[in-house]
Amino acid sequence: MNPEATSRTIVITGASDGIGAAAARTLAAAGHEVVIVGRSPEKTAAVAGELGAPFHVTDFADLSQVRSLARSLQEAHPRIDVLANNAGGIMGERSLTVDGFERTFQVNHLAGFLLTQLLLPTLVCSRATVVQTASAAARLFGRFDLDDLQNEQAYSPQKAYGNGKLENILFTRELQRRHGADGIAAVAFHPGIVGTNFASDSTSLMRFIYHTPGLNRLFTTSPDQGADQLVWLAQSTPGSDWEPGAYYEKRRVTRSAAAAHDDTLAAALWEASEDMVRQSAA
Repeated sequence: MNPEATSRTIVITGASDGIGAAAARTLAAAGHEVVIVGRSPEKTAAVAGELGAPFHVTDFADLSQVRSLARSLQEAHPRIDVLANNAGGIMGERSLTVDGFERTFQVNHLAGFLLTQLLLPTLVCSRATVVQTASAAARLFGRFDLDDLQNEQAYSPQKAYGNGKLENILFTRELQRRHGADGIAAVAFHPGIVGTNFASDSTSLMRFIYHTPGLNRLFTTSPDQGADQLVWLAQSTPGSDWEPGAYYEKRRVTRSAAAAHDDTLAAALWEASEDMVRQSAA
């Protein structure tokens, strides 16, 4: 497929910085309509202004803002070809959001789950691709427990983040199982260790790696390199260029932690997430 042959409407969350912003620049330059979603008003407006793109400021630590975002996107974009659930991050000490959920869990998984669910009618009609920015942290740090989604037991920033990224992969599998026949194509990927402001608010080892001068250059790649797979997945054709429901590293299907490939666990996480977002709306 020629990436420039068909212009697509591509919504990217977490697009005010890092790989989200890098992907937005590349995709906009290829002629696609990119919609920027970010938490920082200043950074989000700056990236959108640079690209002449529409933008929305949304804090995923507040699910009411996610619901407002979904309404705004549906009103402005009757067709959404790609939803890139890229927002996320590693946090510091354990804390709860205004919705009462552990912040890492909500920002990395639950908010993207809710946004996808709310946009589902539009995504199905558009036969959309839904991309999750996951991470090898699922394999390295995840210690997933369905009975401890709020990370109350033996909390650490890296474990909570690893669990959140594992949840991204489980969500991808279950989204594909439930809605693949409706035209949805879901996929997750690991962007690599990207040199951005990631982990700047964390007290974990990741902050040391990402933000120590010299050391960060040894272990991290550029945002453009990290965005490569997101750009590829957004522009290419599911079923021929890549496998729906799969998890990718370096453009290749890869296995993550064993729990990430457990279909029973994926279904249970979906049901638990549905209950949580329903309760938060009450």
